[in-house]
Amino acid sequence: MIRFYILFGFALMFSLIHFQGQLNKYINTRYAYLSISAIVILLLLCVIEVARMYRLEQMEKKKEVAAQQHDDHQHPHEYEHHHDHSHDHEHHHHAHDDHGHSHESSSRWKRTIGYLILSFPIFTGIFLPVQTLDSSFVKAKGISFPSADGAMSDKNPGQHQFLKPDSSVFYGKEGYETVKNKELAEFLSLSQIPLDDNTYMKGMEVIYNFPGEFMGKTISFDGFAYKGEQVDGDHYFVFRFGFIHCAADSGVFGMLVDFPKGTKLNDDDWVHVTGKLTSEFYQPFKQTIPVLRVTSWESIPAPKDPYVYRIYS
Repeated sequence: MIRFYILFGFALMFSLIHFQGQLNKYINTRYAYLSISAIVILLLLCVIEVARMYRLEQMEKKKEVAAQQHDDHQHPHEYEHHHDHSHDHEHHHHAHDDHGHSHESSSRWKRTIGYLILSFPIFTGIFLPVQTLDSSFVKAKGISFPSADGAMSDKNPGQHQFLKPDSSVFYGKEGYETVKNKELAEFLSLSQIPLDDNTYMKGMEVIYNFPGEFMGKTISFDGFAYKGEQVDGDHYFVFRFGFIHCAADSGVFGMLVDFPKGTKLNDDDWVHVTGKLTSEFYQPFKQTIPVLRVTSWESIPAPKDPYVYRIYS
């Protein structure tokens, strides 16, 4: 019965995530069909588990009926003989029962611990609120920048990324070169590059992969400001949290932005920025990085969905 409750609990948790519109905080919504498939499979397993329990219950009833019929036909003197014989081996059976009880107790504890581990994500997924990521995540993790060659294929695809989206880890070397060049062609002919929810992740990756191709071009995007401890003057990072596939490979993506003198922003203030792409040597990263020199900007309310997702061509 416990198996049924666990299977049903997972199905209920995934269903609530869909119903409450929280799926986008766990995975790239492009893969929503995977969670729907999981719900269907879990419900099918629930049905199978109910059928299994019913079959076992019927077998137990048949055994009880058979045992009762056997007792009804047994003669009294046969019962006495059987009773005396059982006394002769009572001590022997008792020793085996103690040994069997020890194994059964150990197995029961292992099953109990396993069920508790499986129940924990169900409890947290249903009863605990989903936390929307903000600048506190950046403060806790810090920000870093990939090496100059941009290669991350030797790194763990499950690690959180920062500043530059990098999907190279999900391709072979030749496959990623093909993807890079194809996506470069989508943006290269544009004199102005507005990065919206659908193009943010792709556009940022292209710009970081080919910064020289976009120098002097006008770029605009939305994001939240983050000053941090490594930035001074009128520079702020402007970020968005994004998913490549799921929360495991999520990160905070954007670029360093040079605002007009005297600009004062707080962490998590949402802004729309437009400017010309330049580059600067950024000492904390010990390398030159793209920087957006603002020509105009405005404060905006936080979007309903603060996350962006990697959409492939």
